Amino acid sequence: MEHLRLGVALPRLAACAGRTAVQLARRRIRFPRGQVGRRVRFADGSTAYVYRETVMELPAEPLNPCVLIVQFRLRRVRGVGHRLFRAESWLNTPLFAGFPGFVSKLWFAADESGVYRGMYDWDGPDQADAYVRALWWPLALVSELDSIHHRVLPGLRRDDVLADPTCVDGPAAPDQWWRPQESW
Repeated sequence: MEHLRLGVALPRLAACAGRTAVQLARRRIRFPRGQVGRRVRFADGSTAYVYRETVMELPAEPLNPCVLIVQFRLRRVRGVGHRLFRAESWLNTPLFAGFPGFVSKLWFAADESGVYRGMYDWDGPDQADAYVRALWWPLALVSELDSIHHRVLPGLRRDDVLADPTCVDGPAAPDQWWRPQESW
């Protein structure tokens, strides 16, 4: 993942945290439970379940929807450490919810290989890319660096991709860690 210079990323992350605080105070960020427990099998054969959803209440539908999928493997986290990370991850909300274009996020628990994923709805592929390039720094603090990857799928919505994975162009391949195959 190509990331921003630290001197560029830190002010963006700080501004995001400030905007998140405002949106939380205005009660525009919600944590619905409808997707929690949903399981997804990805093209690489891994399976993960949703343990949280974060949604921004927006005045209108996104004009330029895209799906963003991020993956990482935490360094030296095993067993009960995964439960602690999932509990702690509430504190990570200020690192994404205030970025321009954020719509929603599904938080996936670690799969069979210890890989976490986040699947986002974003308004604008360029804004999703700008977010993920700043996100690299917080992920780099706690993750195996070679495990940090992302994929932006322009013109798609998260729920559409989960409902019908064939809406993603081209045949699925085992190296497509980001591509849902089925969900239940």
